Amino acid sequence: MMETQPEIFAQHYAEARLVEKSAACWGKAGHRSAARSAMAEAAAQLRKGLDQLALLPDAPERRRQELEFWSALGAVMVAVKGYAAPETGQAYARARELWEQLGSPSEFLGHFRGLARYHAHRGEIDLALSLDEDLLRLSRQRNDSAGLVMGHASSGTDLGFAGRFASARSHLEEALALYDPNSHRSLVHHAGIHPHVTTQSFLGIVLFCLGHPDQALARSNAAIAEARRLAHLPSLANSLSDGTRLLSLLGDDAALGRRVDQLVAVTTEQGFRQWRPFGSIYRGSVKARSGDVVEGISFLRSGTNTYCATGATLWIPHHTALLAEACEIAGKIEEAVTLLDEALQRTGARWFAAEFSRRKGQLLLRQGHHEAAEELFCKALSIAEEQEAKMWELRAAVSLGRLRCEQGRRAEARDLLAPVYGWFSEGFDTADLKEAKALLDELEGA
Repeated sequence: MMETQPEIFAQHYAEARLVEKSAACWGKAGHRSAARSAMAEAAAQLRKGLDQLALLPDAPERRRQELEFWSALGAVMVAVKGYAAPETGQAYARARELWEQLGSPSEFLGHFRGLARYHAHRGEIDLALSLDEDLLRLSRQRNDSAGLVMGHASSGTDLGFAGRFASARSHLEEALALYDPNSHRSLVHHAGIHPHVTTQSFLGIVLFCLGHPDQALARSNAAIAEARRLAHLPSLANSLSDGTRLLSLLGDDAALGRRVDQLVAVTTEQGFRQWRPFGSIYRGSVKARSGDVVEGISFLRSGTNTYCATGATLWIPHHTALLAEACEIAGKIEEAVTLLDEALQRTGARWFAAEFSRRKGQLLLRQGHHEAAEELFCKALSIAEEQEAKMWELRAAVSLGRLRCEQGRRAEARDLLAPVYGWFSEGFDTADLKEAKALLDELEGA
């Protein structure tokens, strides 16, 4: 009975004023609920445990128990409220405060990752990277393999958002290499998501940007399959979210539509505020691309508003680009340009910077501003080269190459595009490489 229904004992102990036993049972109940992905229930139970602990005299043992509860609460709040929600940040901040008071015990290094993810999703990438560095430094000093897994995974994610894709890949692959499913199984309690799943999932996006679309899709599919095998719904929601994003970047709308359905089913049933908006956003994109522009824009706007309501800004660059694309399809070019300009001013995320410049250039080109468009295509190319982002470089080279072709500068266009296309060794069935090959064939047939 105690193992299967600890919440009943917690209530009885509370009524009997056996505070320590009540708190312990609420802790067991919270962990049990989290293990079966009942995150809202887990959050309520952990808060009841904290209420009980508040009745005890202030002492190191009480603080340690409180640290355990706040760390666990932060992890479950990710699914309930979102990474960037104030409640999530407050939980991890309180855990950090207690951790410092207790002499920085090694088994609670997870709060660094929690705070890093909180600040990253609020668009505060530099602060997140600083926390990642602190976590890696402490983990190396203490030879803490679990801390190293979390540190490399978090660093790789934040470096990816900063547009430092090669370094991001290195950290993410190191996290995967260090991860041991037996000794690191408990990390899910610190992170709220299985670290091996989320690391593989985000690595897929990084690999795409670096110009390895086939490897990217393989990583994404592996992450989703692992999450299903583990039967951990927050991990599944996270991997499906990254999977929809990757398919959107790949331009595979048929596969994207199917993935969106899977994402919506999981997040709606579970009420996961962190990942639920993505279903609406990417469904809107699919609808707009297939010609249902009015409804598509409606889905995109409502999903983005819901996402922003969690306090998050991290994925706004991509969401804004999708909305601008839908506006372009609808013929609302001025509105599309305004959206891209506003997003560039509002967010510091660098991972999409090259694409922003290129897409704005395309819009200006439609308005007849050839010189301004060419300048933006060159800027996109420069950013992509600096970031070693071969996929963004290819897209920029295609846009600039097509413009130069139309200007009668066919040899320049060919000399620009050929070496970029020639770098690729995979992904030849993707829309990006097919488009590049078609333009090259046209130029070489001149």
